[in-house]
Amino acid sequence: MTKEGTVLDGKYEILAEVGRGGMSIVYLARDKRLNKQWAVKEIKNDGKKSAKTLLKGLEREANILKNVDHPVLPRIVDIINQDGTIYVVMDYIEGDTIQDRLKKEGAQPQELVVEWGLQLASALNYLHNMNPPVIYRDMKPSNVMIKPEGGVKLIDFGTAKEYEIENNADTTALGTRGYAAPEQFGDSKGRGIYNTDARTDIYNLGATLYHIVTGKNPCEPPYEIKPIREWNPMLSSGLEKIILKCTQADPNDRYQNCTELMYALEHYDELDDSYRKKNKKKLGIFAATVALAVVSGITAGIGYSGMQRIKLNNYNQYIENGMNYCREENYEARCGEPSTWNSRKQSNWTARRKKLTNSTYRHTLMLRTRRRKPERNLR
Repeated sequence: MTKEGTVLDGKYEILAEVGRGGMSIVYLARDKRLNKQWAVKEIKNDGKKSAKTLLKGLEREANILKNVDHPVLPRIVDIINQDGTIYVVMDYIEGDTIQDRLKKEGAQPQELVVEWGLQLASALNYLHNMNPPVIYRDMKPSNVMIKPEGGVKLIDFGTAKEYEIENNADTTALGTRGYAAPEQFGDSKGRGIYNTDARTDIYNLGATLYHIVTGKNPCEPPYEIKPIREWNPMLSSGLEKIILKCTQADPNDRYQNCTELMYALEHYDELDDSYRKKNKKKLGIFAATVALAVVSGITAGIGYSGMQRIKLNNYNQYIENGMNYCREENYEARCGEPSTWNSRKQSNWTARRKKLTNSTYRHTLMLRTRRRKPERNLR
């Protein structure tokens, strides 16, 4: 254990211990030159096989993280070997791990779990698309830090490995039972350990989400991952389907990459039975509306066409009748007796003519009378 106040490599002053696990201790340190805080992971090499394995994992972690650039993944800035002890200087992440949060509060809200799942799947997708791909292999609540602003950060890359396609099996079983996929473990002699790939990380993430949303640790009895609604019926059936698919024993039955998983998490509510039932009902109503509109359109079209046909037939009939009467010069046979309107029109015209005649006659008489009056005066 390194004492507080110790300065490593003349740059990093140890301020306090912030975490401990297995054979490593994590300190908060201050960079005296940059006045910046870092996390320093200490691993002491005592010569034992376990220490050598851990140091090998630490070296692997350093080689992986020195090239990453993702908001969920930490950076390694320095590695110091001092008196047989290895110190790894990396980003200091404030906050608690998800494991600490689970101990204090129990199961977390579903929406928050989905958001964390998306962030972690994005980080895994980034690692899987590196050249060569990197398989994390140890996703669990204690390896995920919750940042003060609410996001998450993945820590502890000691079990990660670069994926080599030509390898048929991993030589060692690494991971945490309960969260680890079946292919990560075999019997006591290591038999049955199969090659791990991106689908292994998907299993680990599914088991982690199961623990966070139910509060049930898969490392504890009943040592199995049940449908999440058996623990809480209010949870989404869509999220339940996603977690169950992630944690299938056969890798071929899981999501085949993190892109598929992220899409499913983004649309988890659309996988809900209630959502599908509602959409099915909406689809039925829409189909009925469309069918009714089509039938109405066809009926209206037929009706309009029929009316146009009748009008056209009537018009043609009128033309034909007219032509026949013209050829026969028999208009009265066509028209019959004068109509009432014509009779009235003729009577009115006769009356007006008589009236006009009488008026003209009276006017003529008046003129004559006026002409005669001066003659009488002269006489």
